[in-house]
Amino acid sequence: MLLNCYQQELLEAGCDEAGRGCLAGPVFAAAVILPKDFVAGELNDSKKLSHNQRKALRSIIEKEAIAWAVAAVDNVEIDKINILNASFLAMHLAVEQLSIQPQYLSIDGNRFKAHPHIPHVCVIKGDGKYLNIAAASILAKTHRDEYMCTIGQEFPMYDWQQNKGYPTIMHRTATLTHGFTPYHRKTFSVSNPQLDLFLKIDGLAEI
Repeated sequence: MLLNCYQQELLEAGCDEAGRGCLAGPVFAAAVILPKDFVAGELNDSKKLSHNQRKALRSIIEKEAIAWAVAAVDNVEIDKINILNASFLAMHLAVEQLSIQPQYLSIDGNRFKAHPHIPHVCVIKGDGKYLNIAAASILAKTHRDEYMCTIGQEFPMYDWQQNKGYPTIMHRTATLTHGFTPYHRKTFSVSNPQLDLFLKIDGLAEI
């Protein structure tokens, strides 16, 4: 069972990101402050939930949270400052957009660029330990997926409605065939040797 938050003394926001490992699209981050009595039985790490579960939980979180915010850093900025710094920036932007400023931040992962005014803790696999981080993971994931489906209509050959910009075999193959779109991260490797291995496993290349 997940705990509500990391500590009880200060008003805490859980923070998480989505889309770090993608070849295309922004990285999204969310910050969520939950009430102490918040209950959502299925709430967990967004990666462990189905699309329908995430969709249902998003509605509950956005309705019942004390405050929540979602922010994004686009692919152009990612190429300028690298994906790690872009993830930190997205989380900072989300925190700053909260209608109520938290006194403490719990961050999913093992690294974070400290906020100038708010102390924080980094929690490895925090989205599977604390409800506020899990809630942030749900919002970041669902808002990003929605965005990728929208821009995917411009470039249907990349199948972003399905892969959401992640480096699936189809997405890698389409990118090698058709090239970059204005949404692709140009500093990310597409012709990775792993592609050949994936193609062999999938039966799409001669062994």
